[in-house]
Order: sequence, then structure tokens, then C-alpha cells
Amino acid sequence: MPGIVKDPADWRGPDMAQSTEWVRDLTVAEVDEIDAAFRKAGPAGADLRGVTREDFPLPGFATELADLREALETGPGIRLFRGFPVERYTTEELRLIYWGIGVHIGTAVSQSKRGDVLGDVRDIGTDINTPDGRGYTSNAELVYHCDTADVTGLFCVKTPKSGGMSMAVSSVAVHNEIARTRPDLLEVLYTPFPWSFQGQERPGEKQWYFQPVYGMAEGKFCSRLIRTHIESSQRFDDAPRLSAAQIEALDLVDTLVDDPAFRFTRQFARGDILFMNNHVTYHARTEFEDWPEPEQRRHLMRMWLSVPNSRPLTDDFAAIYRDRRPGAVRGGFPGHGETPAFATG
Repeated sequence: MPGIVKDPADWRGPDMAQSTEWVRDLTVAEVDEIDAAFRKAGPAGADLRGVTREDFPLPGFATELADLREALETGPGIRLFRGFPVERYTTEELRLIYWGIGVHIGTAVSQSKRGDVLGDVRDIGTDINTPDGRGYTSNAELVYHCDTADVTGLFCVKTPKSGGMSMAVSSVAVHNEIARTRPDLLEVLYTPFPWSFQGQERPGEKQWYFQPVYGMAEGKFCSRLIRTHIESSQRFDDAPRLSAAQIEALDLVDTLVDDPAFRFTRQFARGDILFMNNHVTYHARTEFEDWPEPEQRRHLMRMWLSVPNSRPLTDDFAAIYRDRRPGAVRGGFPGHGETPAFATG
């Protein structure tokens, strides 16, 4: 267990809110290049499974996407592209455009047992309090967490009537504050906690698994936090009960991530494309009220990406990531169907 982790992803929310270093406005030339790639993909884009970098060429913008990967892994772990003109395209055309950008960044992995490698973050009436409830298909508040892949990408197509504010925090900064103030609880967070698979386990697998909140592999920090999944493990009789120290440690993390000194808040705008390294950041969302008209309702497209420059992970993360080697295709929840899906039903 390390003490203070030295990492460029150790940032505080107020500083990030004022910084523009992690924000890029798309240029007219970049938008034109993306549009040209979309038109070249043409009929091939009808089946996204076959779309490759060659089908969706981005000779100039690919350099920016390579810089994005580097910033996610060796920089602050968060990058935002702003200003893509979503109003020019249909929803299905935007799926092709977003997928085409994604294949230049990494390999998309399944986000659920549905096998959705390109998912939809929108309210389809999911009750997140059910055993297999997933927050991305509800309008509920989502507490701080990280997704089950190296990188999360979110593409804002439509915004809600109100609410739905997005928050982010550096898990490295939270870790280091605990190292300074409660090293006893830091030690707890490096030990295994029981987690629920939330119904995403493979057929025949146990419904829960062990994993710590913090890990360190070859000098590289990683964190995974979804408290609701940890607490959901307690409904299984054969899962160990959370100890008083584990609950206290999770409570301290909750206190820090919600502290304005650590977090920052922003509202997605149409055309925003946000990428986050899940090993060094957490994110959250407030509850939102949607428009009554179905065609106006909040809609983000999401990819979980395995990237070629990812960090090594500790063996304690094996239940989810399976292959912990740097650069391996890993993470996600395996789909239970035969083919990947490119929308969340």
C-alpha cells in the first residue's frame, strides 16, 4: 500500500473548473474531416461491426485523438471536445460518427449483458433499486462511481428539460487526502470488498465477487468505486458482511467526493464529447426532468473503451478486467448474446 500517489491526475475540482487545458473546441476543419469520413463510410456504416479506421479515415484529427489517449493515461485523465454539430445528422448517423471516432481511440467493450458496445444513456424507466438495475437507463441521481472499462466516452446528443448536471472528481486526489488524514482507512480500501455483479455475471458464475477500491500495479495507481454495487452484495447470504471499518472508509470517500474542494460540476451541451480514465476519476450525475416529447428527451451515447496505452492493473481486479496486462483488451460486462449491439433497448 503506497502513501501519497504522485500522478498528474491528482487535481482539485475548482482548478479544473477554471482550466481550459482539458477542453478542446472542434475546429471547422476537424468537423469537415469527420463529416467526410462519415460520408466515405457510407453503406458500410449500416453494420457498425465492420467499420475500421480505414473505413473512417481521420488523417488530421487522428493526431488529436492520439493526444487524447496520452492525456487520459499520463495527464489529468479527462478530456472534452466541444461543438460537434449534432443537429445536422440523424440519430443513426450520429451512431456511425461516434463509432468511427471510437475506433481511432480503442476497442469498445460490452456495457451490459445486452452486449451493447455502443450504448444509450437515457431514461427508459429503469428502477435502479432492483437487483439488476443500471443507472444509465434511468433519470435517477447517480452517485460517484467509475465505469467498468479503462475509458468512458460520452457523446451528448440531446439535453434534458432540467437537471442532469454532471460532476467529476479525481480519485487520486481523494486517495491522497485519505493517506494524509486517515491512513488506517486507506489500508482498508486496499483490501477486498464484496461486490454484486448486478445480474451481469456470465451464466454459471457467482452473483458476487471480491475487489478492493484501490490498487497499485507496477507503480501505477488504479481505483474502482461503485458503492451501490458493494452494498448490493449484502443481499447474498454467502457474501461476507461489510465490516464497520469498510463502511467507515466508504463513508469517508463519499464525504470527500462531495466536497466542493475536490469536485467540479458542469452541464453537458449538445455536441459535447467527453472522455474519462476510469482508473483515476469518478463521475456522478444529478437527477433530471425530461421533456414530454419523446424526440426531445435527454440522450447521450456511451462507449466503454479498452485503449492500447492502458496501465497495468493489480490481480485483485481480475474478476472484472480478467486480463490485467497494460494495453490488453479488457473490461466491460460480457454480453449474453451472439452478436454485439449498437443501441441500448
